[in-house]
Amino acid sequence: MTPNQVTVVRVGAAFAAVGLFTFFGNALAADLAAVSLTIAAIALDGVDGYLARTRGLATPLGAQLDIVGDRIVENLFFMFFAVSGLISFWVPVLFFVRGTLTDFLRSLAARSGRVGFGSNSMLETWWGRALVASGASRATYAILKCVCFCCLGLLLPVRQMPAGWLAESLRAWFSVAAQTLVVATVTFCAIRALPVIWDGRRYLNDGEKPVSPAAAPVIR
Repeated sequence: MTPNQVTVVRVGAAFAAVGLFTFFGNALAADLAAVSLTIAAIALDGVDGYLARTRGLATPLGAQLDIVGDRIVENLFFMFFAVSGLISFWVPVLFFVRGTLTDFLRSLAARSGRVGFGSNSMLETWWGRALVASGASRATYAILKCVCFCCLGLLLPVRQMPAGWLAESLRAWFSVAAQTLVVATVTFCAIRALPVIWDGRRYLNDGEKPVSPAAAPVIR
């Protein structure tokens, strides 16, 4: 498979997981299947990048498609859990605003040929590369999202358990664990956005340059 095909597969796995959570959220077997698909959707995020690097298939399109895949997956899960009442409405809003802002700055940088996470990245500061592009940072963020989504997903059937000491204990434990993971994921997400905003500010002036009539898009 090509890296772009892997990206499409992981997005499909995320939709399948949310579909199972949505229609069979009270069934433990379906919930466990959804958790497995969630893990696959997050794990495959590293596979497409690995294939691109090792097979020499890295392209500007692939780099942008990888980012789009990330946005779809994380916004899909957070919107679902917000609608389910498990997290605050403002969590998916924050992720949407953060993603829109950083992707806007990345699009401006792409006009100057700065794309991806390698030597041609828009990130020029060492701390920016460490927080956003390093393997440790990306792995930590992926693990946080994966554990967070799985914990929230398992909270769905736990909430439907018959009243009793065990059920109340599980609900309390899963609720505290899920909310702690949500706070950690949101915080790390915001921190990783700072280098993109800092290094991306230099491209704002380029975005204000007028487009020549010959290069202007034709609106029909």
